[in-house]
Amino acid sequence: MNDTLLARIAVAAVCVALGIGTAGAQAPAADTRIISFDEAVEIALEQNDTLRQARNATALGELDVEQARSDFLPDLRVGSQTLQGFGAQGGNAPRTTSLNLSSGVTLFDGFANTASLQGAKFASRASDADLARAAETVVFTVASNFLLLVEQQEQLRVRRENLAAQAALEEQIRIYVNAGARTIADLYQQQANAASARLAVVQAERSSELARIEVIRTLRLDPRGIYEFVAPVITDPQQLAIDPLEVLIGRALETRADIRASEARLAASRQDIRVARSSRWPTVSLSAGYGSSFSNDSDANWADQLDDGRGGSIGLGVSIPIFDRSATRIATRRAELRADNAQIFLDALEQEVGSQVRTAVLDLESARAQLLTARAQLRAAEQALEFTDQRYKAGAATLVELTQSRATQVEAASAAVTALYGVEFRRRLLDYYVGGLTADSMRF
Repeated sequence: MNDTLLARIAVAAVCVALGIGTAGAQAPAADTRIISFDEAVEIALEQNDTLRQARNATALGELDVEQARSDFLPDLRVGSQTLQGFGAQGGNAPRTTSLNLSSGVTLFDGFANTASLQGAKFASRASDADLARAAETVVFTVASNFLLLVEQQEQLRVRRENLAAQAALEEQIRIYVNAGARTIADLYQQQANAASARLAVVQAERSSELARIEVIRTLRLDPRGIYEFVAPVITDPQQLAIDPLEVLIGRALETRADIRASEARLAASRQDIRVARSSRWPTVSLSAGYGSSFSNDSDANWADQLDDGRGGSIGLGVSIPIFDRSATRIATRRAELRADNAQIFLDALEQEVGSQVRTAVLDLESARAQLLTARAQLRAAEQALEFTDQRYKAGAATLVELTQSRATQVEAASAAVTALYGVEFRRRLLDYYVGGLTADSMRF
């Protein structure tokens, strides 16, 4: 029986003992809920707390617009009043009851109602844009957490494969020691290496489970449930085409929902200035009323009294401001300062967006270069490990050399996994900074 066959038998035995399959994964339990990336995005868009609050803010904005529109309509009131008189000598005094219907409408208030309506519309647009950006953030967060989970699962696979190889080598060395081909010191050293590999697996399992918990928290799933998240297929990052920086920045300034929200809030604040200035204008209102009354002091019945006492009125009111203790001037200045702050925030946001896109492009290019280097290092480490393993079996290399070569290969494999998902994360981050994300655009 040659060394290659011994190695295969040992690896198979160790995999069975450790419960490691070909892909390092186990079949899910019967009550396990399988969740793909697309399903996770749908769950998050439905259940995310921030997104639900943004929907409520949008609904409130629509109500504000409805309220501003209703200010143009006349009101309608029905009133009733009963007066009980008292005699000077304690005798019976009449009791009079009146009924009236009245209405009023503002004909002109210095364009305050018009400005309020426009401001409410702009504020509602800002809420809609906030909702869109919140949805983009949710989609990006789900994608990032999914990437982290898949990366940790891949790191766990690397550590498990290393543990299987270390355990198999331990069995090989045990056979060599029993045959007198190796010293007992090699076996002890390899047992220490296998123990270290087991610890690395435990740590990788913890990191993988923490990433799983973060996905569960993001999706607001029942923490008592059992979930299996299906890893998406990631395309080769080297095949990705990146648009020129000028195009990306221009697209971001045009499509970013948070910029649209800031622009709408700036427009709404300018309408607030019009509202504040409206106090300088006269106010014209129209009112009308109709009613009647009856009294127990009359011989006629109450129905006849109501019919005889019918009457109405129409009034036109004009209010001209003369002196308001500088209230209008102060309110106007406050509104102007708030509008100026909104402009400053918009300018700063546009500058920040440009910087975010520029940095994201730079980081993506750096990550792609890092991936090329990591893959080259992994190929070299695998070849070096194979050569050193052959030399060790032939007695031309020490266990220390083999241990170092295997450690280099494991670290190179781990670095390649990190670099691969680093590129994918940077690509998703660039898409998020450019804006216009949807569930479809973030599919893997």
